[in-house]
Amino acid sequence: MSSLFSKHPRAGALALCALALVAIAGIIASCGGGSSSSMTNTGMGTVNVSLSDPPSCLPPNGPFEHVYITVRSVQAHIDPNASDNSSGWQELAPQLANAPMQIDLFSVQQTTCVLAQLGSASLPAGTYQQIRLLLVSNTPAASDATPNTNACAGHGFNCVVLEDGSIHELLLSSQANTGLKIPPGQIVGGPLKVTAGQSVDLNIDFNACHSIVAEGNGQFRLKPTLTGAQVSANNSGIGGQVVDSITNAPINGSVQVAIEQQDAAGMDRILMQAVADSNGNFRFCPLPTGTFDIVIVAIGPANLPYNPTAVLNVPNGTNLGAIPLVAETGATAPAQLQGVVTATSGTAVVSIDASLSALQTVPAGGSATRQITIPLQTIPATNVTPEVDSTGLISVDSSTSCPTTAPKNTNCASYTLVVPASNPSVGLFSASGFTYSTPASGDVLFTVDVQAAKPMSGGVLDCMPSEIMTSKDATAMPLKVMPATITNVAETDFTGCT
Repeated sequence: MSSLFSKHPRAGALALCALALVAIAGIIASCGGGSSSSMTNTGMGTVNVSLSDPPSCLPPNGPFEHVYITVRSVQAHIDPNASDNSSGWQELAPQLANAPMQIDLFSVQQTTCVLAQLGSASLPAGTYQQIRLLLVSNTPAASDATPNTNACAGHGFNCVVLEDGSIHELLLSSQANTGLKIPPGQIVGGPLKVTAGQSVDLNIDFNACHSIVAEGNGQFRLKPTLTGAQVSANNSGIGGQVVDSITNAPINGSVQVAIEQQDAAGMDRILMQAVADSNGNFRFCPLPTGTFDIVIVAIGPANLPYNPTAVLNVPNGTNLGAIPLVAETGATAPAQLQGVVTATSGTAVVSIDASLSALQTVPAGGSATRQITIPLQTIPATNVTPEVDSTGLISVDSSTSCPTTAPKNTNCASYTLVVPASNPSVGLFSASGFTYSTPASGDVLFTVDVQAAKPMSGGVLDCMPSEIMTSKDATAMPLKVMPATITNVAETDFTGCT
């Protein structure tokens, strides 16, 4: 697959918060899982819908100038197992039915929590455990409502605009009809509640940088990555300033900041990601109540990499102040992890979308440890070396370039992950003050996490299992990296795919 897309998050935006768009709504009520927690008829609550996306793959850190989606409906359901055609889906933004909204997910960055609102609605009090956002089809019927203006200009109603100004249709799977889903596991903080007589705000983060597959034929396809959370519209979020540990000045280069939270398995997953501004400032908002982990990576002048730095257990509403990053002594470039992903049903080749993450283990207080996700980077071009991009989302859809080690009847695709070649410096947040640890000496070890999904399915997981973690290199030794060096990762072989 082309590496055009995978520069992953990087775009300039200090304000992760800020932006992008639209919103999907507040909903919900008591927990109880399953259709047994049916809606109560004791009253009505008000839902306010918003959606954000702090873009991190704008030029020069990525290929996309604009990503447009056109939203026609936002819906919620109390049953976590409700299907696409189940009754009981509640409309959260009825205003869109006759006036669909086209949103540029890469609208101008801001440093405040100013959101574009999709709409609001009254609905029965209850616990809503699924959310879906429906898009206007790229080929709508004559009777379907469409926006008054269309930035896609003859390329459907959902499209990407590349840095050269060219416009390309963003291919949808079933999303136009069945919706982009946010299942219970992707609603931060658990089921959201709508209480009688109360108003709730649910913000949806649409991570466009991680949601677009660039295919070898030059087309672009949507594989949505969305999370939702009940938020306070006035919540200040989490912010700070990234500086060089020696000069205490902003780093002259690319500084990527990710906000993460543990999943059910205890692993940190990225919720939002952006690039700090020229002064090193960043801010994530709006955010739900809770604690989060902040993970930062940077590349300075002459491709000088910095140690990854993490601040754990940060509560919403915190300004972290100056966060010092330590330059990797003697390093001339970050490290690269390269590998191959294969997919088979067992008897025939199959195609999958593979999402890749790079993980490191850090101390989390006492004897506890935590796996954090390291934001992927791009190595800028020099006079003698080309640019190297991370390919964090790949399409495994061809058998023509499979290595000799690949199983029979497989499709294959290669990937590259650009990562720091040092162990993280870690701070455990405390309101009374905290310090950052010295990065651990010794081997710098990584784990590569790969998740498989069905192409054109809207992100439905595939294969048995659908997630594989690899902590060995191609020689079956621990997956160790060094500066300016390529490490070959043990092959990731998915079987039982459909």
